[in-house]
Amino acid sequence: MRAMTAEQFSGYEGLKLVDLPKPAVTDGKVLVRITAAGVTPLDHTILSGQFHGMRAPLVLGNEGAGVVEEGGGTDFPAGSRVMFFGAYGAFENGTYSEWVAVRKEDLCLIPDNVDDVSAAGIPVAYLTAQVALTRAGFRAGKTVFAPAIGGSVGNAATQLARAGGAKHAISSTTNHAKADQAKALGFNDVIDTSLERLADGVRRITAGYGADIIIDGIGGEVLSEALGALAFEGSLTTLGYSASRQTSFDVTKLIVPQASIRGLNMFTQPKAVVTEAWTVIVSFLKSGAIKPIVAKSFPLPDAAEALRYLVESRPFGRVILTI
Repeated sequence: MRAMTAEQFSGYEGLKLVDLPKPAVTDGKVLVRITAAGVTPLDHTILSGQFHGMRAPLVLGNEGAGVVEEGGGTDFPAGSRVMFFGAYGAFENGTYSEWVAVRKEDLCLIPDNVDDVSAAGIPVAYLTAQVALTRAGFRAGKTVFAPAIGGSVGNAATQLARAGGAKHAISSTTNHAKADQAKALGFNDVIDTSLERLADGVRRITAGYGADIIIDGIGGEVLSEALGALAFEGSLTTLGYSASRQTSFDVTKLIVPQASIRGLNMFTQPKAVVTEAWTVIVSFLKSGAIKPIVAKSFPLPDAAEALRYLVESRPFGRVILTI
């Protein structure tokens, strides 16, 4: 089978199109013919040699969509369209390939109103966002702020909060074009940080109240600035570092409002937590309350260019590989 493999963790040039044996189906695994794979910042982190414990060669890609060929039983019979996320592309070969043997517990049926390309970009972003919201105690009436409306988790968290009845579902962007695009797509509470600071924007939108819940997948100075937007006894969940792994902040931003900060690692989430998140996400997908946004798709052999586009062009929406 064809697969895009990181022969070495040296950047884009380390990706090579190779021919690998089709994976065998063993107990507890389901053979899935991959039709589309999500391209994520984690893929770039791994390819750049900045993720712990990786060994080359490695097929990248920890989320994807496809069709069950074998081993799905009555829950996922042959021909079922499925999407999934897991340790694939990090601790074992992933979805930048024509077939993957997927653990049955990682699979989710794709709703009929969602195409495979869109589905491939759902698992990482929406599962991460929903788990973060749940852990933060989200419920209808809460105010949520998730920076980076054009990014995967920022957009997913904003959509999920809005669908779940948030009083305000706020996001941000660094430029006018994305702010305009966000508004055209119906995201009305978006802060343009070229015009105002994050905390100022949140306070303006909420009439001084702030955000009960902040979901930050950016890190760096964004995290530091976002802390200033927390409402009394609010919480910030940090789960990504696309801007930087390092930051500094004024501790009074936590002390004065009695706020808290916590981390989230999706690779350590219990199965029951992920299952609960899928239930919410699928319900919203079926009703049309949330809708994944795809910026651009690339064929499998152009995986390096897809990663470069994601990292350097910073598009509005997901980048997908079609297999």
